[in-house]
Amino acid sequence: MKRVLHTPEGVRDIYNVECGKKLALEESLRKVFHLYGYHDIQPPTFEYFDVFRKEIGTIPSRDLYRFFDKDGNTLALRPDITPSIARVSATLLKDEKLPVRLCYTGNTFINHSNYQGRLRETTQMGAEFIGDGSVEADAEMLALVIESLLTIGLKEFQLSIGNVDFLQSLVEDACLDEEAEERVRELINNRNFYGVEEFLESIQVKRSSKEAFAALNDLVGGVSTLAQAKNIAPNSKGVRAIRRLERIYETLKLYGVEKFLTFDFSMSGTYGYYSGLIFRCYTFGTGDAIVKGGRYDHLTEKFGKKSPAIGFAIVVDELMNALIRQKVRIVYPRKNTIIVYEDERRRDAISLARDFRRKAKNTELIHKDLEMDLDAYIKYGEEYYAGNLIYIQNSGEIIMVNLLTGERKFLNTSSKSTE
Repeated sequence: MKRVLHTPEGVRDIYNVECGKKLALEESLRKVFHLYGYHDIQPPTFEYFDVFRKEIGTIPSRDLYRFFDKDGNTLALRPDITPSIARVSATLLKDEKLPVRLCYTGNTFINHSNYQGRLRETTQMGAEFIGDGSVEADAEMLALVIESLLTIGLKEFQLSIGNVDFLQSLVEDACLDEEAEERVRELINNRNFYGVEEFLESIQVKRSSKEAFAALNDLVGGVSTLAQAKNIAPNSKGVRAIRRLERIYETLKLYGVEKFLTFDFSMSGTYGYYSGLIFRCYTFGTGDAIVKGGRYDHLTEKFGKKSPAIGFAIVVDELMNALIRQKVRIVYPRKNTIIVYEDERRRDAISLARDFRRKAKNTELIHKDLEMDLDAYIKYGEEYYAGNLIYIQNSGEIIMVNLLTGERKFLNTSSKSTE
């Protein structure tokens, strides 16, 4: 049997310092979630296929990883964690009277049909606010996204927000059937507005609708964009969508984060379950959004309970790439103390390590190779983000090295301990 020496396409190993930095990043984000009152949840990695079926509005079924259990039930690896949260809300939390705030960290799996360098397994961190359909809940979610990114040191980012009801108002006014609507949305998602104009012309849509769709390309920008959108809103649904965004913006001014917002009225979202507010966050150094979210007021009722909800997911892998390329330091403290010892000092080394660990100090024991000099161990410690190195020699001399500054101290022990 041929040995498998590498991972399948679309997945990768994350180890050592990179893994440590990723976990440190996740912990920083989790602390911000907790500051906003969110509680941890760990839904399962796989669910019954029906949780992600087409009617739910998640990814196409062909992009799911599917398999069977011993009883013949069709299961699926989760491509998205929000449907699982909606299921929990409608079942385990069905009797909750007050809004519920949940946050999670977990991996998602998408079997991309056309693999183009995208990971098929990614880590997401998200928050879900269930049971509150207010403007204040929308604003809280957006403020939480912004504060999370600022906390980890990201300064250059843009949070684009829209309202799916606005685009839907244009679709309804144009009297597009399901097939035509799908085509228009696809073209808009690709920002191919010339293609939209050409397609609408081919199916003989009325002039006012064609002009409204053409204007979408320019409805991207600051708060003044809201007034521009009002000029092309074809019906009350479109106007209500704009007014909702106006109220969200005013509420975000109370958080002091409105400067990070950009309005984009062409946004419709990848997932079909979004209703109302939708948002994406972009930054330099990554080809995709680092945060995706929106309101999904009708998703939980598909699992048996009517309840408004809003949430978002931070794509940790994309965020890591952006931070590295922007040279934003991920706070990853030098924790370990390395104790390097020679043969006759094993007892001393183990005793010292036990004492350090009792004091909650991470300690790594290394038996010195006679063919390696001290500088090799110092280099190792620097590469693996250790803070200090202690070298215990057979002679009783101890060399203490601060790996942050390179400073060395020399100690001599009066007695020699042997086994």
